[in-house]
Amino acid sequence: MKSNHRSIVIFIVITVLIDTAGVGIILPVLPKLLTNMSHADMGTAARYGGWLTFVYALMQFVFAPVLGNLSDAYGRRPVLLCSLLGFSLDYIFLAFAPSFFWFFIGRTISGITGASYVVGSTYMADISSGEERTKNFGWLNAAMGIGFILGPAIGGLLAQFGLHAPFIAAAALSSLNLILGYFVLPESLALENRRPFDWKKANPLGAIKYLRNFKGAAVLIASLLFLSFASHSMETIWTFFTTEKFHWRSSLTGLSLACMGGLFIVVQGWLVGFSLKALKEKGTAYVGLFFTFLAYLSFALTPWQWGLFAALVIFAIGTIGETALQGILSNSAPANEQGELQGSFSCLKGLVTIIAPLAFANIFATFSHQGQGNYFPGMPFLLAAATVLISLLLFIKADQKYSPEDDPRVENKEEISSSV
Repeated sequence: MKSNHRSIVIFIVITVLIDTAGVGIILPVLPKLLTNMSHADMGTAARYGGWLTFVYALMQFVFAPVLGNLSDAYGRRPVLLCSLLGFSLDYIFLAFAPSFFWFFIGRTISGITGASYVVGSTYMADISSGEERTKNFGWLNAAMGIGFILGPAIGGLLAQFGLHAPFIAAAALSSLNLILGYFVLPESLALENRRPFDWKKANPLGAIKYLRNFKGAAVLIASLLFLSFASHSMETIWTFFTTEKFHWRSSLTGLSLACMGGLFIVVQGWLVGFSLKALKEKGTAYVGLFFTFLAYLSFALTPWQWGLFAALVIFAIGTIGETALQGILSNSAPANEQGELQGSFSCLKGLVTIIAPLAFANIFATFSHQGQGNYFPGMPFLLAAATVLISLLLFIKADQKYSPEDDPRVENKEEISSSV
């Protein structure tokens, strides 16, 4: 496994980079495309965007535990390749969609096959442990940052050739990644760590029951889920919010996302490692959650455009919190259950994703009608700030009552004893 360690890390990082770039490519043009197709205002278009995310999340909720258990039984490689194929088909449907119906078909396929980041996290869990695992999660997040730089920049340039051009480019990137993975990606799950596929565990109810096996970890999982809920405010509302409140064009929206990506590279590629050495995983989680809360509050309340860019810096620093929490949760499971852990947790995150985008989209639509007394387009970010505060309080409670050392199934307890 050691001989394959570097090649796996490099490919998984590239995979997440390309997939994130594919998402970033379409973000600058999505609001205009939806408004053109629906012949509606920005608030209504945001609702449509929320429903597209809802369909994806519903499929994730149902199929994430299936993919996680399949990866524990047959290996990570085939599951990840299927995921990449699903993304390619999704963007092809979006590129040539003549109506909203085809948008929903594409999102359904992508949701069923699953996000590459989930399987990528499982790969990283296979080949590392302790704080090294958390650092590898940081590299994944850094790859997402690079993708956010490249994607919006490419999308802004391609938009001049038509609103569908960015989707074609995203489909090409995902297809290239699929071909590359087929030829160079090795398997990370050793045969002795595999276990039979079990339909009783490969369903949403079985996934939730599985997570209950971790003694005392329920509060930690709840903290991560509330943080995940808040994060959907950015992906659901950002482009609509900046267009509505500050009248940004696609080029400036792309620039803001590119800045966010650059900040992620610095934070996840360097600051995470520095913070882990100085504060350990627990301290890193506390600092990150506080900065995330402050960032969302700033997004909601700032009246200045430069204030948004300042808040992006705070937001990027705050991402060290989620990385630390991911490491703590992953360290709580043995090697032969990493796929089921990631799949089960992704199932719950899928449930959050069903609720959160619709909630944020409808709140934005309600508070974005000018001339009405309740006009406040920053309201979704105010809700996100309150949700992060709940996440912080839950983590304080989890820190007081839970340690993976208490779970008899967890290996390498000495390596994680300093993490929580």
